[in-house]
Amino acid sequence: MRVLVSAPARFALTSDGNLWSQSESQGYKLWSRYLDVYDEVHILVRAKLELTPPSGWKKVTGPGIKAVPVPYFVGPWEFIKKYISVRKTISEAVKNAEAIQLRLPCTIGSEVWRLLPSGRPYGVEIIADPYDVFAPGSVQHPLSPIFRRLFSQELKEQCFKAPAALYVTKKALQQRYPCPNYTVGGVSNVYLPKEIVLSATRPLRQGIASFRLVFVGTMAQLYKAPDILIKAVAACVKDGLDLKLIMVGDGKHRTELEAQATALGLKERIYFRGQLSSSDAVRADLDQADIFVLPSYQEGLPRAMIEAMARGLPCIGSTVGGIPELLPPEDMVPPGDVTALAKKIREVVTDAERMASMSARNLETAKEYIDEILSERRIAFYKYVRNQTELWLNKPEFDRPLPPGLPLLQGVREASPSGEGGVTKK
Repeated sequence: MRVLVSAPARFALTSDGNLWSQSESQGYKLWSRYLDVYDEVHILVRAKLELTPPSGWKKVTGPGIKAVPVPYFVGPWEFIKKYISVRKTISEAVKNAEAIQLRLPCTIGSEVWRLLPSGRPYGVEIIADPYDVFAPGSVQHPLSPIFRRLFSQELKEQCFKAPAALYVTKKALQQRYPCPNYTVGGVSNVYLPKEIVLSATRPLRQGIASFRLVFVGTMAQLYKAPDILIKAVAACVKDGLDLKLIMVGDGKHRTELEAQATALGLKERIYFRGQLSSSDAVRADLDQADIFVLPSYQEGLPRAMIEAMARGLPCIGSTVGGIPELLPPEDMVPPGDVTALAKKIREVVTDAERMASMSARNLETAKEYIDEILSERRIAFYKYVRNQTELWLNKPEFDRPLPPGLPLLQGVREASPSGEGGVTKK
């Protein structure tokens, strides 16, 4: 059976029909996971035509993985201008699809959802929260308050009507966007083989006076709050701390962030690494750092933080999305609070025993997200959607069943391999 998968990421498309991604996390390895259950994967995504693959970009398509490119657009106004051609492409893709998987929130996935015939089974994979994405300070757009309300309400409806839902969080996204039917939780998109999880914590480092911080995240928008982190580092340096900050990631805001660092007198202390070409290169920066900081305005469950934890790094995050599922309260700060973040950085880097304790705790947490554990949950979800689709396809058109679970039925919970997250049948 072939599956049509929609996703919010943007790609490059070359004349040979291959997709390319700037991020290794969106490469072939991600999409090949569906091949554990399906015979063929068709990726329905925005794709910009290129004569040759952009330098350093990773190939997405390959054996079993094919591209279904949607006309390229960026932002709501381009989407409106190209709406007719976009909708036509999506409509044809839906007609040719067998199973349907929607990675949400996503403009393309929402269009697929609107075009599905009544009772058509589909799976949703909830990877982010539009309510936080469009929170003040996160995305700079005059219509953000409207988008925040509309997209959040739409995602609630998409989840409620879905026969099956998978969440990257164990609880956070489920509470805001519940699915009354079959659910699988705690399935991060991170790729974490056992061998890249350190076997020992970082050693206690007494008497260290200089510290290296690392941030990994997009600069296409500001919802990872890199500007807040730069301000907090400036406050710490002003108070006498010797800090350096490595910033991994790229996007349209990078230039203004570099200008901000210069204006605050941090040009020699902040290193903008850009989009690194491989996960090995990212891990090298993690291994050279003393602490990982991600003060986001919004998150599903941050892959970068889990990867940092797997390398034994102490981590500071914000109290949003699934971060409280990864970190205890004493390692978090409110989003957008420069003063609180600067204070937390000072507290951590000046306490060697605390840093060692954070390292040990984070390593244990990372082990809950190794690939073989998450694969079991993911495969269970894919199989359920496939089975529901087969039932629907094998019924005469007049007798095709509605999605299961409506009205609500009493739920029975199955424990996951780690004792948390896992599968819920209702």
